[in-house]
Amino acid sequence: LTAAHCFEDHSDPFEWSVQFGELSSSPSIWNLQAYYNRYSVEEIILSPLYLGASSYDIALLKLSSSVTYNKYIQPICVLTSSSEFQNRTDCWVTGWGDIEEEHVEEEQDLPSPYILQEVQVGIINSAICNYLYAQPVFRYDIWGDMMCAGTIQGGKDACFGDSGGPLACEKKGLWIQVGIVSWGSGCGRPNRPGVYTNVSRHFRWMQKLLSRSGVPRPAPCLQLLLLALL
Repeated sequence: LTAAHCFEDHSDPFEWSVQFGELSSSPSIWNLQAYYNRYSVEEIILSPLYLGASSYDIALLKLSSSVTYNKYIQPICVLTSSSEFQNRTDCWVTGWGDIEEEHVEEEQDLPSPYILQEVQVGIINSAICNYLYAQPVFRYDIWGDMMCAGTIQGGKDACFGDSGGPLACEKKGLWIQVGIVSWGSGCGRPNRPGVYTNVSRHFRWMQKLLSRSGVPRPAPCLQLLLLALL
């Protein structure tokens, strides 16, 4: 489960593999466990409504074989509605992207050993987010299948290279992926929260794809989709 815009220029499945169970985005060549937990991609399925803009920025990757679970590799849940997470302040976004936006033309890359980063963010009301992005300096529309997360003050955000990663919230011991890193205005800027694809708005589409692939139709929040960080 990832973002469609990641595949605009690289849509051949054979160019991709998915690494599970590693904290580093560049595991050692001697790490045999990493090798065994790397899966090739059989098919890249973009939302049929994605037209190269930010709306409908969602894709599914069909892997060439089933994933073996262990204590480091577990599935995550999705919901048919994300409304109950509005105004939550204890959600998390993870990724291996840049760790700081220094200025417009230069970002600070994640340094070696390229360890997975995390930051706690809050879900921002869609009306507030629309207002923030409607200002003349940087005017963008927040569509119905988008959601915003971060802080109004800035400082906590996904950044360049985190695209396609998960925005996850915990509910009664169950981790739920509510969003996919999609776009934003810089990284952690005040009044410019990160914008995510709202996973719940695409639940029916995912259901249809899974059924077509011979996978039983998922019940809401019972079907566990793999968390793939690209």
